[in-house]
Amino acid sequence: MRPVPNSLHDEVASRLREQIFAGTLPPGSFLDEAALCERLEISRTPLREALKVLVAEGLLRHEPRRGCFVAEVTESDLDEIFPVIALLEGRAAHEATRKAVAADIAALELLHERLQQCAADGLVTDYYEANYAIHEAFITLADNRWLAQVIGDLRKILRLARHKSLHATGRMQQSLAEHLAVFAALKARDCDAAEEAMRTHLLRQRDALRDVARNQQSRLTP
Repeated sequence: MRPVPNSLHDEVASRLREQIFAGTLPPGSFLDEAALCERLEISRTPLREALKVLVAEGLLRHEPRRGCFVAEVTESDLDEIFPVIALLEGRAAHEATRKAVAADIAALELLHERLQQCAADGLVTDYYEANYAIHEAFITLADNRWLAQVIGDLRKILRLARHKSLHATGRMQQSLAEHLAVFAALKARDCDAAEEAMRTHLLRQRDALRDVARNQQSRLTP
């Protein structure tokens, strides 16, 4: 059998990854290989190679004799991940502040205007996308491939929780204020303040997710 081109299983992995992030394949759901092959019009070989990629990324879990399931992020996982990613993204904000030029700041200004408009309109999904774009912009500006690689791996896991934190009471406006604080520090060229503001933003996001989980639990408890 000829080897399967990397581009094919990479494409399949990308399509499945986006379905996981979009919630089309929700946490805990079983991936039926036969159905996926039929829907994606591919053979088992590239599908299984794609599944291996997503298992390695932590987006899927493989159970012997049962198959693959979309990973579920636990509260314990979040407690362990957020302090780490807060440190890393804080450092990215520090380096981005040091390296940003006028054109970069202008581009960030547009992204923050979009974020403010989404918050004003109460558009959770759009706000989430704008928020994600801003974080990506800071990571890109930091221009540190090692930092970007580790943050990227962790952010894939956190996207399983998606924008649940934005459903916490008042969280969208709090998140907006935190983002504006980071941006203000960048414009002031205060690297340390930008780093601290970004770390605070990430840790408060964890607090918001914890509040959402508590509220959900209280509704389920008789």
